[in-house]
Amino acid sequence: MPLGWTIHDAGDRERYLYFITAGIVSRFYVTAGGAPAEFAVTGNEGVIGIAAFLGGGSTTSRAAVLSPGYSYRLRAVRLQHEFEHDGPLPRLLLRYTRALIAQIGLISACTRHHTLEQRLCRWILCCLDRLPTNEMALTQELIAEMLGVRRVGVTNAVGRLQNAGLLHCSRGHIAVADRPNLEAHACDCYAVVKREYDGLLADYRPAEARSRAHPDTRVHAFPQQSVVCV
Repeated sequence: MPLGWTIHDAGDRERYLYFITAGIVSRFYVTAGGAPAEFAVTGNEGVIGIAAFLGGGSTTSRAAVLSPGYSYRLRAVRLQHEFEHDGPLPRLLLRYTRALIAQIGLISACTRHHTLEQRLCRWILCCLDRLPTNEMALTQELIAEMLGVRRVGVTNAVGRLQNAGLLHCSRGHIAVADRPNLEAHACDCYAVVKREYDGLLADYRPAEARSRAHPDTRVHAFPQQSVVCV
């Protein structure tokens, strides 16, 4: 999944379900004036293409790659048989959808009631939870677009956080220097969303740990650079 790739646009029929293994995908609306506003981020905890199993087949939002990575994709028609039976895949997809809805609702409330600095901290932390390091290759202009604010506001907020020793910023690059204090500066929306996703994955972590103990049985034994289409 290359940086900036649009997985689907508003109104597109979602013909595939993308199971992300690495990277971040941003889900956002684009207004009639062309201004984007992000409402959710998705990493290896989730999938892109939920309209494929919720019904309707299309969506009103756009999904684009915010941080490059990889995914497996499954044709939507292959899901039909699975949803005719009470199997583990439909149950997990519906649990993920519940967590996604919680994220969308909280971000909507966050936009209305919390300061830009709190929202910026929450957004950075949500992205870092989906990355293997504490660094992000993102411009302040892109962050401003995702948060739906002016760039000068992001620049000022980043400057305050950097002066406080929480972030280290250079052109197109942000590194977290003090995560505990960054979490303390974030609004409580971050902790609530994180609990939702932790609860989603709790039942599957023991199985994941067992598979790691036996690498020859892991699905991810496939080369990480592969994108499989079925």
